[in-house]
Amino acid sequence: MSAGGPPPADWVLTLDPSVCRFDDGRVLLGGSPLRILRLKEAGAAVVGRWVAGEPIGGSRGRAQLARRLLDAGFVHPVPSPVALDPATITVVVPVCDDLEALAATMASLRVDDGHCAPAVVVVDDGSAIPIGPGDLEVGPDRSGRPLRVELCRRPAPGGPGIARQHGLARVRTPLVAFVDAGVVLPCGWWERLGAHFADPAVAAVAPRIASRPGPSPRDRYEQAQSPLDLGAVPARVAPRSRVAYVPTAVLLARREALDAVGGFDPGLRYGEDVDLVWRLVGRGATVRYAPEVVAEHAPRRSWAAWWRQRVGYGSAAAPLAQRHPGLVPPVQVSAWSAAAWLAVAAGHPLLGAALAGGSTALLPRKLAGLPAPNRRALELAGAGHLLAGRWLGRAVLRPYWPVALVAALCSRRARRVVLAAAVLPALLDWWEQRPALDVARFVGLRVADDIAYGAGVWLGCVRSRSWAALRPDLSNWPGRANPVEESGAQAPSSQLGARSSR
Repeated sequence: MSAGGPPPADWVLTLDPSVCRFDDGRVLLGGSPLRILRLKEAGAAVVGRWVAGEPIGGSRGRAQLARRLLDAGFVHPVPSPVALDPATITVVVPVCDDLEALAATMASLRVDDGHCAPAVVVVDDGSAIPIGPGDLEVGPDRSGRPLRVELCRRPAPGGPGIARQHGLARVRTPLVAFVDAGVVLPCGWWERLGAHFADPAVAAVAPRIASRPGPSPRDRYEQAQSPLDLGAVPARVAPRSRVAYVPTAVLLARREALDAVGGFDPGLRYGEDVDLVWRLVGRGATVRYAPEVVAEHAPRRSWAAWWRQRVGYGSAAAPLAQRHPGLVPPVQVSAWSAAAWLAVAAGHPLLGAALAGGSTALLPRKLAGLPAPNRRALELAGAGHLLAGRWLGRAVLRPYWPVALVAALCSRRARRVVLAAAVLPALLDWWEQRPALDVARFVGLRVADDIAYGAGVWLGCVRSRSWAALRPDLSNWPGRANPVEESGAQAPSSQLGARSSR
């Protein structure tokens, strides 16, 4: 059980799309990272009723099982609506030299349902032309009450993390929302996100950040490939999981949880949001991704700004790898998959198939308890190898393109491999997403996107004098350790007990 207490008894749970139920619901396969969870008969019956829409309930055994499933990513909460008092929230908006973006955000902070909006702290991060009180006049809401805005200024630009920390020092409410200038928030955003705080384990929650529609090819590409958009599936945020972090373009958090970890690291110009989230999770707090709330973020206005953004994001990998060893691999695939695809790239497809088959043959013993373990092993291993090939292909152009470029200049075979790695993953993404952009421009922008990010990774490595951000993770699945037991969650003594293997 989380130290924060049980989840709310009236919450409803939804099953993660990755989860498959076997043996009358007694065996679950899924979650993030992927694992097998074995339930007793009574526990399986309770999960079945939850899937059918029954609330969690107030018994200790149900609360323990719900927490276990929530922490493993098997289920996600559907919080009950709450009337959140806006006096408990302060919104911090960092801005630098962008009055147009600030105006859009301030206008969206007005509430049009007759309720008072949260207080706002605008942090001018050393704009060349200082922002004045007149720049914050957006008019009252329908109730006639103006926004309660405090303006503070930093003497020189330091980046959004430092600006947010500057604003956080002025917050006295139990909840704080960080909202970047340029973000347009939907009506009722703070009540819908704030509903997650009925769970005492939750320290922060973030909405989905969609790229604002626009007519240019860059705008249309961003709608499909924005680095801020983490998709439509809810998640418990944790390193090395499907949603490993959330951006603080919009983040609602408990102020005491932020104070406990020291807030934003002033030494990080990029990646400060990833670092903050990982430090919260490292202290045992829960961070949730809630895509049912969708905010819009303006895309970069020029190609140069777009390129700088991608390089900047890549440059964060090295300092993050120093602060969080082992959590920032440029690619994460099994050694079997890496060896199989390396053999294919070297011109030995039969050897690659043999290596892939070897890993498949070893998997059924890990799937004991599943029906038809051999067939499940074939399905899992096959999907895993194909996905690994996709990740490895993108890694060739993303963090490893300088090495790939040298290889392509020296070898005809390497040129073919690099070309395939550049084009095939992008084609698959285009086919799956069907963006409002023709395939040629989509592929070209994806290649440029990956090259810019990879350039940033190498730049960050040089600056930090560390190459840890280029070290791949070739660990196999399942690992040796039981992740639930490692987290300190002991199997409950009640008949709802569960045990899992990664």
